[in-house]
Amino acid sequence: MTRRLVLGLGGSVDYEITWSSEVIEELAESYGVRADELGTSPPITDERSLVVSVLGYFVRGVGGEHHVASPDVLETFASRLPRKVTLGGTGVRAGLALARLGVPSTLHLVSVNEHFRRLLPQECSWVTSAEQDSIEPHLIVQWDSGARVRVGETELVAPFPNRLIYVNDPPNAEMRLSRDLPAALAEADIVLLSGLNAMQDERTLAARLDELRSALTSLPDEAFVYYEDAGFHWPAFSGLVRAALLDRIDVYGMNEDELQTHLAREVDLLDPVSVRRAVTDIAVVIPARTLVVHTKYWALAAGERAERYAPALAGGVAMASTRYRFGDDFTPAQYAEAADLPFNEAGAAFAAAMSGHGLCAVPARSITAPAAATVGLGDTFVGGFLGALARGALAREGATVWT
Repeated sequence: MTRRLVLGLGGSVDYEITWSSEVIEELAESYGVRADELGTSPPITDERSLVVSVLGYFVRGVGGEHHVASPDVLETFASRLPRKVTLGGTGVRAGLALARLGVPSTLHLVSVNEHFRRLLPQECSWVTSAEQDSIEPHLIVQWDSGARVRVGETELVAPFPNRLIYVNDPPNAEMRLSRDLPAALAEADIVLLSGLNAMQDERTLAARLDELRSALTSLPDEAFVYYEDAGFHWPAFSGLVRAALLDRIDVYGMNEDELQTHLAREVDLLDPVSVRRAVTDIAVVIPARTLVVHTKYWALAAGERAERYAPALAGGVAMASTRYRFGDDFTPAQYAEAADLPFNEAGAAFAAAMSGHGLCAVPARSITAPAAATVGLGDTFVGGFLGALARGALAREGATVWT
């Protein structure tokens, strides 16, 4: 029996930009951007600082998320490049991925508009705190591995494909909760919490956390709660969220960028010694029941019962692999093909060395995709992880296995 999923807390309309090295080079030249600026992280107040931010991430091949001072900056930059309008937010993208497999879910939204009504499939019902329509697009910038951009006399080469998210979104910054959320939670078996990273005011965040804790009391005792981390616009807010919610969270998930941000250091993702140390250190910062880290090479669970999440980790890898290959419109048959794809050799060697003693690692698949979809892969992993739970894994630490 498929379990009932409630996925929140926010959603967005995304402008997915088609990368053009030529356009980025022209912007860098017109604004006099220098290669030695690209290690800095200035506030993004105009188009020049946005270009500096994009290129700083591009040259390292890593992703991130940032607040932008004005929506006009986003609109100006987006107008220079071809774009596709999609729906975003971890809960929304997880729900969209599950819908491709016919798995229904209830989304919690803080804004609605014509794009949500047009693009959400029938499998995704929703509750919302929005009282009127509004559109606050998120700018999504993605590139392929090996993409090149010249800045002055320096040629920058992207070592990995990745994506960036730039946001000016008052509804997600306010994160008002729907009055219908407690009723939805009362019927839930699995709950996803995410999106609090976009909040801008500490007092507003504290109020929302109080309201959220109150709403979570509606959950059935056996319900499972997954929290997905993200790039906090105000890093100090991350600790406030953990302090308020960690005791209600069964699995705390993050990607490699968020792991390294929390640790304030780079982690060699294929070195078991480096990753074991990272897992040990992150457990001090985030003492979760079970921690999940998903990366381009592997996905890992750490905790006393980590091995119980092996099927869910595999489900997350399969879903992300499928979307990487085929984009948003993949079919159930294409999802099934993921089980036959070869493992990433380096990831497989890592997973074999890491599993056991409170750790469980699953390698990613080896994939060649001429037009890979890098936007929302972490969100899609979460959808696959929760979908595997909904179809057959355990509900809570110590619970019996679902059949």
